[in-house]
Formats: sequence, C-alpha cells, structure tokens
Amino acid sequence: MSFKENAYQQMSFTDSFSGLTVREQKALEKSWAKVFADEIFPAIDEKRFSVLYSDKASRPNTPVNVVVGALIIKELFDYSDDEMVENLMLDFRIQYALHTTSFEEQPLSDKTLSRFRKRCYDYETLHNKDLYHDCVKDLSASIAKLMEISGKVRRMDSMMIESNIRKLSRMELIYTCISKLAMHVDKTNGSTLPDDLKHYTNPDDFNKVIYHQRSTDADDRIKQLLSDGDKLLAMCESEYNDSTEYDLFVRCLSEQTIVENETRRLRTKEDGSMRSTMMQNPSDPEATFRSKAGKEHRGYVANFEECVGLNGSVVTEYQYEQNNHSDSQFIREHLQQMDYQEERTVIITDGAYSGTENTQLAADKNVELITTNLTGKPAADILADFEFNEEGTKVLRCPAGYAPKSCSYMKQSNQCAVSFLHEQCASCPHQKQCKPKIFKRVAKIVTSKAAHERAKIQRNMRSEEFKNYARLRNGVETIPSNMRNNYHLEKIPRGKQRGKFFFGSKIAALNFRKLFTYVRGLGHYAQNPVLA
Repeated sequence: MSFKENAYQQMSFTDSFSGLTVREQKALEKSWAKVFADEIFPAIDEKRFSVLYSDKASRPNTPVNVVVGALIIKELFDYSDDEMVENLMLDFRIQYALHTTSFEEQPLSDKTLSRFRKRCYDYETLHNKDLYHDCVKDLSASIAKLMEISGKVRRMDSMMIESNIRKLSRMELIYTCISKLAMHVDKTNGSTLPDDLKHYTNPDDFNKVIYHQRSTDADDRIKQLLSDGDKLLAMCESEYNDSTEYDLFVRCLSEQTIVENETRRLRTKEDGSMRSTMMQNPSDPEATFRSKAGKEHRGYVANFEECVGLNGSVVTEYQYEQNNHSDSQFIREHLQQMDYQEERTVIITDGAYSGTENTQLAADKNVELITTNLTGKPAADILADFEFNEEGTKVLRCPAGYAPKSCSYMKQSNQCAVSFLHEQCASCPHQKQCKPKIFKRVAKIVTSKAAHERAKIQRNMRSEEFKNYARLRNGVETIPSNMRNNYHLEKIPRGKQRGKFFFGSKIAALNFRKLFTYVRGLGHYAQNPVLA
C-alpha cells in the first residue's frame, strides 16, 4: 500500500453539504463538527505517517487525516471501531468533520483503524519513535495556540491506570503459565504431551485444581505444580523455546521459584528479588505492581503536563509507563527532552516531583520547578541563609556572614562537615537555630546544599505568590477523574504500547472538548494572579 495525501480538503460543487436545507446547514455550523472540521482536521500532518507505507506504486492508503480524525472522534463519543465505521456512513456530522462529504463512498472499513494502529506499533518497535504521540502533541500545541495559551505556566500530575487483568495468587499464576504452554504444545503436536499433563488443557481443570481441592494442603498442590513445571520445562526447552507461551512460562518460574538442592521451591523474601516488575498475569506480562496510598495497583501510570492560561487549559504532553515509574523520573525525562525555553516557564507540581537534581535540570532549561508540598523530613529554616558554591561541595558563608575555618565534603552522603572558630559561634545570635556542636577551639556543623535548597523552598511556600501557584495546581487534579468518568480508561487494551496509543487518542479528545467549549464561549475559568 503506497502513501498518498488526501486530495479532498475542500468541498466540491457536488458535495452532499449543498443538498442540506438552510436550517440543516445552520444546525451543522453550530455543532461540534464545524470546529473539528475547521481547526482539528487541517492540523493533522499526514506526511508524518508516510513512512508507514510503501514507496512503490500500489493501491493508495486510506487518507491518514481521516483515520487520525476518526480515532479522536471514536474516543470523543466512546465508539468501538465497528461503531465508528458505521457512524461515519450514517452521521453527516462526522462526515463533515472529516471532510468526507464529497466521497462517493466513506473510506473507513472494518479493519482500517486496527491496521493503522498495527503499522504505528510496528514502526515504534523498529525505530523507537512514536509517530502517533508526536501527532497528538502537535495537535495539542495547535489547540493551545488557538486558545491563546502561551505555555509559560504549566502544571503536572500523574494517574494510575489499571490493566484489565485478574489478580492472581502465586499458585494461580504458576498454574496459568503451565496451562498456556501445555495447550500450545497440545495444539502444535498433541502426541508429545505426556498423559499426566493433559489435564492442563481442560478448561475446567483450573477450578478443579485451585478451588475444588481445598482439602488438599496448599503446599502439596504447589509441589505438584512445580514438579509438573519441571517436567514441562525439560520437554519444551529445545523444541518450543521460540514461543511466547514458553517465554512466559520460563519467566514465571525464574521470578517465582528457586532451585535448591536440586529441588524447586517458591521464592521467599529472604531469597531476594521479589520486585515490582514481576509478572502479575500472563495476559498482560508488561503490567507491574505498585502500592500507593494504601491501595494495590497492577498496570500502568500516565503522566501529563497541562498548559494554563486565562482562557482555559490544554494537555500539551503526556507520558505512559509501567506503574513502578516514579513521578520524579517522569519530570526528569520530560525536562531532558524539553528544548531550552526562550521565556521563563513555570511548571507547578506536587511534592513527588521534587528533588535537587530535577530543580537544577529545570533551571538549565530556563524553567522554574515549583512543588506545592514536600515529602520527607523538613529542613531547619536557618539553612536557607547558608551560602554554598555552585557544586554544593563547599560552604562559603554562614548566616552571620562568617567564612568557615575548614570545610570537607563527604561524597557518600553529599554533605559538608564545616568548622568555624569557637568565638564566632559561641556569641552568634543564630546559634539556637544552627545548633552547632561547640568545642574548645572550634564549632562544627554538618549540612548540605540539598537541605539548603529545601529550606529555601519551605520559606518560599509561605509567600502569597506561592499560595496562588498552589491553588492553580489543584486544577490539574480534575483530569484523572475526567478521564476515568468520560473517557473510560477501564477499556484501554492490555500492553504498554497499545495502552499508550489509546490514551493519546483520549487526550486528543479531551483537548478538543476544551477547544469547543472555548470557541462557543461556554467555559468559565477561575482567574489567578499568576496568570495575569
């Protein structure tokens, strides 16, 4: 299939729009379709996706801007792929939004959307470049420009996304992996599967082994599963080692068990390596485990950056990772790929994004990272008045203005052990705040630049400007509930790559709603002095 740009950008004389009555045309002009057709559809860059198609002359592709537009509208109204194809044929508003009113036949078929997604997945796997993410990001930038949002003030938050998988006990997980491999072997060459393992291919066997044998000790059932697992492993390691089922089975055994004195047993915490990256369910092997705020999560985490202005807000960037990815990692990766900002930019986050390294990385990009709360132990306020060198390896002056007698940097703890003359600290008015250890000739204190920076942030948090930033950041917390309630995150497919693609479409749909609200003058946005 070769790439061809969409030639149907303008209405033709035979366009079906001209067949509508004046009343119908007015209703269409007032609908969401008008804004989508005028602002979103023309902003979709088709050429970006040309690499997905052949250079050779062959049957042309379905117009890419129609496909991408359909993916956004699909999330806008919570359609399935089939419903999207059907509604494009029957709903004139969707045809108008996608500029297909001049087509003799609507261009989407039952496999168009899934095949486009597959091409994007394959390209990202081969080239480590997410074309669809870049497309959604550019559309978001276009929307922000239309809404006159400069991007000088941004806010950031993250949200957990549960994978649509069942929580499995260790016994259930091992059984499931054995069963999947046994069924694969039976399907490939049933004669090679031993008779004592064939019960794993029976759909009713799971309940029989896991639930109906409660009278049998759990340890005995685990021993039997591990014995069967070893037997299956020896049989498959040469002939079936290129299958997904075998890979998952081996991964399960390596993570959940250990061989000791030639006998396989379950791994314990004392054995180590009980990590959050361990497989939770073979139905979604990429899903990871995380405990947050007293709740267990199995799946992924999304991070998003929202630009804020007087006319509203737009999500201009998003990240999607396994849920053991921390907020601090998200902001670090985001700042590393960010270009240097010509104008001072503020990013407002909660305390989970804080850190000296992140603050410095932001400063290098002309970005001020403001965290509205801090995690960990508070620093003494007096530490904000100490003066350090740029590397943080030497204290230059104390709050009273004295240069230290000596200063040694402890690389392992990133702290400075500082000595001052006895008389300087003994009579200093800041002695009760600094709390130095006073000896006969010197006074000593141990501190760090990290504590100094933390104390400065704590002091700044008491200012009125900071309180305005804190109030502004609270608005970003509406996105997770909005996404869950209106964009049905529980329907996101399994797997990191596929989940990220669908999440991007939902972000694009969310931003379009914001644009439509702005264009129609329906939105009311709480004003904040920091936006003025």
